[in-house]
Formats: sequence, C-alpha cells, structure tokens
Amino acid sequence: MTTQPVPVDLGQFQDLRAAAAGCTACGLAATRTQVVFGEGDPSARLLVVGEAPGAEEDRTGRPFVGRSGQLLERLLAEEAGLSRADCFIANVVKCRPPENRNPSAGEVAACRPWLDQQVALMAPEVVLTLGNFSSRLLLGTKDGITTLRGRSYPVGLGGRTVTVVPTLHPAAVLRGGKVPMGQVRDDLRRVARLLAEAAA
Repeated sequence: MTTQPVPVDLGQFQDLRAAAAGCTACGLAATRTQVVFGEGDPSARLLVVGEAPGAEEDRTGRPFVGRSGQLLERLLAEEAGLSRADCFIANVVKCRPPENRNPSAGEVAACRPWLDQQVALMAPEVVLTLGNFSSRLLLGTKDGITTLRGRSYPVGLGGRTVTVVPTLHPAAVLRGGKVPMGQVRDDLRRVARLLAEAAA
C-alpha cells in the first residue's frame, strides 16, 4: 500500500502559528522574547521534536539553530538523506525556560495542546523525539532515553497513529563522543527505513 503525505491546510496551520504566538498559558510567556513555534515543511512526513528553545532560538524564533541544530542537520542528511527543509522541527515547550532550565511539568502540560494540534494538522508518518523530555512525553513513560532508543513505537497522536523513533538529544552527542554518535546514526537509519517502507 502506498502512503501519500496528507495535504496540510496551510491556512489552518498559519492560524495555529498565530494563536501560539500570543499564548499566555504558563509563566514562560512573561520571560520569553518570542514563541518558537517550529520550522520546516508542514506537509513533511517526518516531524522532529526536541525539548525547549534555548537563548539563540528565543532570539531568532527558530528551533535548533546552535551547535546541536547544526549536528542534527548534518546527521539527518548523512543517515536519512533529508535536509532541514524536508522535515518539520518543533519542541515540546515553545518558549525558552529562564537560564535554560528544564521545563516544569506544568509548563509541559500547558504547551502540550500546541504540539498535539501541530501533529493533527501535519499528519506526519514518523516522529523523531530528541532526548528524555519529548520521548517520555510522547511515549507516556518514565523510562530514560538510553532505554527507549533503538526501537520504534506506534503511538496515537493528534487523532492518528504515528511511528515514534526516540533518539539521544544532539547536545548529548556533542558531550559524549563516538558511542552516542553511533547510536543516533543507527536511529536515523531506522527513520529512513520506516519512511521508505511507508512510501513503498
């Protein structure tokens, strides 16, 4: 069976982006520079989900623009044949927590509806989660990323079933060297296989 990407209603997607830009559902609204809604192709078959914006992301309004983002782009190209423009990149929390602290449970809960609506409108086939926060949230588990990675999981998101592939956050790869680098490469090859199978 051939799976075709579902056309995104770009008007609805832009309406969602505009609504998110004015969100005041949690205290992060008071400290952010801007909402980092996400970036890329809303019709993409792959959605990449990280944790939260950092200082550079808060300044530019773009997710994953620092060293972690550069590494992510390179590995997506090398292992999955995908450019940044071929996916959509977002975060669990759309506003930067002060001092780059971890988002609180309340902040994650307040922001979850935005991610759910993004998934519902985009209808991606595969969701790549980066690190503990996004992986635990979307898989509904307390297990850590080192336990979760190396497999794929069917998950109900946005009113449909998508395949979630958890992997290490690029920041952990930058700190960790060859072993985590190899693990992320393996996980991205898994993403490429899943996308190829869905298109066959």
